[in-house]
Amino acid sequence: MKKIPSFEKDHDALQPGLHARMDNNQITTFDLRFKKPNAGDYISPAALHTVEHLLATTLRNLGGDDIVYFGPMGCRTGFYLLTLRKNYNEVKELIKEGILAALALDKIPGATRKECGNYLDHDLAGAKEELRQYLALLSR
Repeated sequence: MKKIPSFEKDHDALQPGLHARMDNNQITTFDLRFKKPNAGDYISPAALHTVEHLLATTLRNLGGDDIVYFGPMGCRTGFYLLTLRKNYNEVKELIKEGILAALALDKIPGATRKECGNYLDHDLAGAKEELRQYLALLSR
């Protein structure tokens, strides 16, 4: 089988930050790399789950129909954001704004038993710490 683009990257050389790849003429995949791959420092499952809920909510509210998807990487080093019609600088600013909005929340959106398939596995404080660290990285 043909390798998918994310498996063609040299993960030992990949650094934390924001990386983009144009998938076709409309959709761009953004790699929000919170952690250096294979370095032994990973986002905890509960914090990863909570960041997903926080940023999926804030980014979709701020970015509207141009946000196709936001979700975690299985390796627990970051997240994927798929967008329509957005360039790198627009997305970087959107992510910063989304993180600031997420940091202001005192409840996890969509975290009830009815709304979430693993509603007991969340860590709001851990998620906010991961978001603060990533925001600092993006702001350098």
